[in-house]
Amino acid sequence: MAAQDANGYQVVDTLHLWWTGDPARPVLIGELGMVRTTKGVSLRYAESWRKAGFPLSEDLPLIDMEFLPTDKETAVGAVDDARPDRWGERVIRFLDKPQRLSLMEYLYFAGDERFGALGVSTSRDEYLARRLGPLPELADVAQIDELVKKVAAGEPVPAEQRRLIAPGVTMGGARPKALLAIGGEQWVLKFSEPGEVVDMPLIEHAAMTLAEQAQIRVATTRPVALARGHAVAVKRFDRSFGGGGYRRRHALSANVALKAAGERLGYPELAQLLRRRGVAEASLGRAQMAELFRRMVFNILIDNTDDHEKNHALLMTDRGEYELSPAFDVLPTGHALGYQQMRVGADMADSTLANALSEHGQFGLKQDEAESQVRQVVAVVSGWKAHFAAAGVRAADVESLAQQVDRPFLADQRRAWGGAG
Repeated sequence: MAAQDANGYQVVDTLHLWWTGDPARPVLIGELGMVRTTKGVSLRYAESWRKAGFPLSEDLPLIDMEFLPTDKETAVGAVDDARPDRWGERVIRFLDKPQRLSLMEYLYFAGDERFGALGVSTSRDEYLARRLGPLPELADVAQIDELVKKVAAGEPVPAEQRRLIAPGVTMGGARPKALLAIGGEQWVLKFSEPGEVVDMPLIEHAAMTLAEQAQIRVATTRPVALARGHAVAVKRFDRSFGGGGYRRRHALSANVALKAAGERLGYPELAQLLRRRGVAEASLGRAQMAELFRRMVFNILIDNTDDHEKNHALLMTDRGEYELSPAFDVLPTGHALGYQQMRVGADMADSTLANALSEHGQFGLKQDEAESQVRQVVAVVSGWKAHFAAAGVRAADVESLAQQVDRPFLADQRRAWGGAG
C-alpha cells in the first residue's frame, strides 16, 4: 500500500471526477487516470454518466472509452480547466508538499472550490474532495496579504493559517490570489506580484470598470486597501446564490473549448463557436458575438496583450448551451507588443483596428455595424486617463501606463476613428 503524506493523501494513479453543480448532491462522472507517456491525465466516463450526463467538452462524447490527452502535461478536454493556475501550483508545492508532483496531485490539491463545477475525489462511491475549511472574510485581508508575501519569499506559513490561501480558484495566471467570502458570496482576491512598482490591482479595477462603459459585461470588482497599495476583489461568475440555492456552473476556457472543436485559438473562431453552440435565442446569440468583437477592440486599444485563450471563458446553461462569461483579467499589460495572444483577423494577431475589422462577418456584424462598434470603444478608451484617475490610480502609475497606451501606434489608431490621440 502506498504511504500517505502529511495531508492524509495517498499517491495513486486513479482519482474520480464528480459533478458538483448542486454541491449538496454531487454526481459521479468517471475515473481519472495517470498517463505516464505524456505526464497527463485521462478520463473514462462512468456508465451512469454516459446514460444521464452530458459531454463535458466536444472532444469528450458520451461513449465507453478512455479519453487520452493529446498534449503533454495536460488533462483531457474540460478536465484540464479543473487544474489550479500557476499560483495555485506554487502554493501546492510550497505548502502541501505532496510526495509526488504530477498533474494528478495538482488536480486533487486544487480542492473543492476550484473554478467551474467539476470536483476531484479519492473515492468513486462518495465525494471525498480536499476541503480547506471556512473561507476567510474581509477582516482577514491584512493577514492574507502577509501570508502571500511569505509564500512568495519561501518563508514558513503556520499550519493553522494555510486555509486562508486557496490554491485552485481561477484559470490561468501567476498573480498571487486567495478566495474570500463577502456578503455571503465568493470573491477572488488578487494581489500585486512581488516587486511590482505600480498598483496593478487598482489598475485592473479601473480597466474593468472602463470596459463596462464600452458595453462589455465584466466581472464585478472592488478595490481592497492594504497597508501598501491594493488588492482587487473579483466576484466569481461561476457561482450563483439565487432563490434556487447555491449552484456551481460548468465553465470552459476558450483554450479547451476551441481545441475541443478543432479550431485555431482566435477571436473569430470563438465567435463562430458561440454561433454554433451558443444560446439558441438569435438576438442573444448575436449580442454575445458583437460583445466579443468589442472585447477584442478594447483589448487592442488598452494595450492588453495578455488576452490569451485562458483569459476568456464560456459558461454552460441549463440547456447545455454555451454563453460568454463576463470579462475578467482585462487590464493594460504595459508590454507594447503590437500583437495579441489570440488571432484577431487576416493579419493574424496584429494589434490593429484594421485587422479587427478584417473578419467582422465572423462576429455576425456588417461592415457599418462593426465600424460603429469600433467608434464606441474608441470613444471610451480615449478617456482612460480621467477614468483611471477617478478610480484612484496614482498619477505616476497613469503616466507609466501612458507610455504604452498612448504611444503613437495606438494613439494614431484612436485618432483615425475620431478619438483623442
